[in-house]
Amino acid sequence: MPVSDDYLAYARDLLRDFEPLTTRRMFGGVGIYSGERFFAVLADDQLYLKADDVNRAAFERAGLAPFTYARKDGRSATMSYYPPPAVALDDPETLRPWVEGALAAAGRTGR
Repeated sequence: MPVSDDYLAYARDLLRDFEPLTTRRMFGGVGIYSGERFFAVLADDQLYLKADDVNRAAFERAGLAPFTYARKDGRSATMSYYPPPAVALDDPETLRPWVEGALAAAGRTGR
């Protein structure tokens, strides 16, 4: 799940409208916070946004699959984080509703 410094800089720039942003390296990836809300994960140079029962359907309608990773015991695990549509990674205004949904989901979890 490594994240290159270049991709981290790209993601921070892409999400600049959601300051204050902080990032924390964890488990080989990077967690992204806006204030106290943990709303995104970077893994393998890919952005994933928090989903819950309210916004998950939008990701699924777009044909997007959740973030999965291999555990040390060989089994796979799935997290409630989805990539935004590829087109949104080229346009901050297209990305905005996806990030706003992730921030709302993070707020609903109390984190």
